[in-house]
Amino acid sequence: MPTENAFRIHPRDNVIVALRDLAQGEEVRAKGVESFPVLEKIPASHKAALRDIPAGEEIIKYGEVVAVCTRDIRKGQWVHTHNLESERWKK
Repeated sequence: MPTENAFRIHPRDNVIVALRDLAQGEEVRAKGVESFPVLEKIPASHKAALRDIPAGEEIIKYGEVVAVCTRDIRKGQWVHTHNLESERWKK
């Protein structure tokens, strides 16, 4: 069985966390998650979308809301400061 290269911290999460750099097109392998290709390079310890997430929807990590999408994010895309914002840091 292939080695996991990502993990989902909490069952509610809509993102995975890369355990190492993931190359564009590489299959995400994480326990409890059906494998899927990443659409762009995902740096180690960064997030990728587990499903399509529309603009305005919350990003869930640790089972908690950590940010809100500023634009549509496709399954397998990098989830980072270029496509989300935190309400906490806007104040």
